[in-house]
Amino acid sequence: MTTTLPEVAVGLGCDRGTPLATVAHALDAALLHAGLVRAQVAVLASIEAKRDELAFIELAEQGGWPLQFFTAAELAVVPVPNPSATVLHYMGTPSVSEAAAILAAQGGAAEPKHANLLLEKFRYKGADGRNATVSIASVVFV
Repeated sequence: MTTTLPEVAVGLGCDRGTPLATVAHALDAALLHAGLVRAQVAVLASIEAKRDELAFIELAEQGGWPLQFFTAAELAVVPVPNPSATVLHYMGTPSVSEAAAILAAQGGAAEPKHANLLLEKFRYKGADGRNATVSIASVVFV
């Protein structure tokens, strides 16, 4: 009998132009903190405004993961444990990584809940001084 590891969705946020190395280190540190491994990652997700963020594109290619993007309006309706006034001011939603992880984990469900959030907003500052955030939610099978 083989045991299948539970799949997770990873929500990402970062300073504009953050290098791949910093985002990858943030992901690995977040997974380690949550007791998870890269093999469990099913999807990466972020805000539409980050669609051209090279580090996210490269990370998705490196891991062989799909990369989903949600609009600020879609993310704004997701209840999250750590809303941010700063993120709301700059991105038009109080959450990027937590809300994106939740939506991606639920296949974009219209009425998301944060019950499946395994790792709340995990902040990481790279050696380059750039910031990245990672949130992880368990994938919900419908």
